[in-house]
Amino acid sequence: MNNTTLQNLRKAPTMKLVFGVVLVVLGIYGAITNNIFNLVLSGIGVFLLLKEGSEIDLASKRYREIYSVLGVNIGKWKDLPNIEYVSVFKIRENKRVQGMGASTNFSNQIYLLNLFHNRNQKIEAYRTEDLNDAFENAKYLSQVLSIDILDATERESKWL
Repeated sequence: MNNTTLQNLRKAPTMKLVFGVVLVVLGIYGAITNNIFNLVLSGIGVFLLLKEGSEIDLASKRYREIYSVLGVNIGKWKDLPNIEYVSVFKIRENKRVQGMGASTNFSNQIYLLNLFHNRNQKIEAYRTEDLNDAFENAKYLSQVLSIDILDATERESKWL
C-alpha cells in the first residue's frame, strides 16, 4: 500500500500462472509460425492469468473493480460513496487440490476489510492473511475517511 492507493487482488495459484504464461507464449509463437487460430491458446492463457480485485484511490476518493493481467489493471473509476464504517472480519478460505485420483482440501484464515455504505452495501477494500496488517490498513482508512472501525474478528463484534 502506498499513501493514497489501497489495492486488493485475489491470489492465483503459481501453477495456474505458469500454465497461463506457457499458453500465451505458445499461442503467439504458433500464430506467427503456423496458423492465426493458435491465438485461441493465448486467449485461454490470458484467462488463466486474470486476477480480480478492487483499487481505492484515497486522494481522489474514487474506487474501481479491477481485472489485472500481468500487472495491467483494467476497470472504470467510480466516486466513493459516503462510507459509514470499515469492518474487519475473518473468514476461512477453502481450496481443493486434486491429482492422480486423490484430492484434499486446504483452508486458511483470511481477514477482509469491507467499507460499508447505504446501511448494508459493501466494497471489499482489502484482504490479507495477517491480522496486524488488516488492522493497520483499517486504522489508516479510518483516519483518511474519518469513519469508525468495527472489529468482527471475534464472536462478539466491537467498535474501536
